[in-house]
Amino acid sequence: MELSGRCLCGTVRFRVGGEPRVHYCHCDMCRRATGSAFAVLAWVPSQSVAWINATPTYRRSSPIAQRGFCSSCGSPLSLFYDASPDEVALHVGAFDNPAPLEPRYNYGSRQRLGWVCCGIDLPHHDTEERW
Repeated sequence: MELSGRCLCGTVRFRVGGEPRVHYCHCDMCRRATGSAFAVLAWVPSQSVAWINATPTYRRSSPIAQRGFCSSCGSPLSLFYDASPDEVALHVGAFDNPAPLEPRYNYGSRQRLGWVCCGIDLPHHDTEERW
């Protein structure tokens, strides 16, 4: 499966091959980074991502991760954990066609906001990190 995506202004574009592993993330780090109640992330092998036109600007968002975003429009695009350099998470909302990227599990479940009801029937995994 080949997928493509971009930031809001189109400055940073990407193509990715393979079958992404998609989940909802409810951790407070993702909430703050996206300005939303949760993030929806698609994990792929790092080497399968081709950045087109420009690469994201990266910022260390915590002692364990860094995030990529468009320096022109600010769109969040990616998440890299230091402990997993062979994979990257891309924000599902940045894909040109996000419809087939259905989340399969929840992460950071203990930090889920009580009024969030999406994916309630999916498996749950927790994280110890809090930001």
